[in-house]
Amino acid sequence: MVARQDQTTDPELLTALLQARRGTAFFARKLNELSDAELDGDSLLPGWTRRHITAHIGYNARAIARLIEWAATGVETPMYPSTEVRDHEIDFGATLSPIALRHLFDHSAVHLNVEWRDLPGGAWHHKVRTIQGREVPATETVWMRSREVWMHAVDLANGASFADIPAPVLERLLTDITGAWTTRGTDQGLVVTVTDRDLTFGDTASATPTMVSGPLAAVVEWAAGRGNGGVTATRPGTEANDGTVPAAPKWI
Repeated sequence: MVARQDQTTDPELLTALLQARRGTAFFARKLNELSDAELDGDSLLPGWTRRHITAHIGYNARAIARLIEWAATGVETPMYPSTEVRDHEIDFGATLSPIALRHLFDHSAVHLNVEWRDLPGGAWHHKVRTIQGREVPATETVWMRSREVWMHAVDLANGASFADIPAPVLERLLTDITGAWTTRGTDQGLVVTVTDRDLTFGDTASATPTMVSGPLAAVVEWAAGRGNGGVTATRPGTEANDGTVPAAPKWI
């Protein structure tokens, strides 16, 4: 029997799908390295255990699969009825037995992958709506998932780091995060420089900016609120880094 292939032939979309699938495999590897007892341990996200992270990733796959069904059929199937329902679902999922929690991740990931694979090429341009209310083409769901699996694999706090995330994913994450700052006006006076990529984000028009700089992985880790190792900061009125790095503005 010949293996079924993605129906889309768009090279950029196929590349994005590969990146999301690799992120799913990476998350699966880090999850499988955890014992059942270790699932009770803290994640990098305040108030969330590793159980919450796993439940979130599982239910996120189901939610994105609903958007793909919407794109395929034209019948509106929202990600979630509300953010409250989403949060309750995650809290409930965190109470599942270890085997049920692992099955949730495995089965939901397969379901989403099948929905992506079988979506006709033209349907990828059909509009769907995110939980935030944004109308986006179905192609955007691939990045939505990629971002979740790569970053939350790090949040499992069992050895993964931002250095494990591919550079294209890190660059787009940083673009998303700094874009959210700009939209909210929280980047005023802040300039972020990626030293190994010749990239600059933030309030470049400021005459006296606070400068945060470092390698790509370290800068994204800081910008995402996961730590500040590897980045340095220079503030107005100082000739050199004073040894402290400001907390990154919130982005979600």
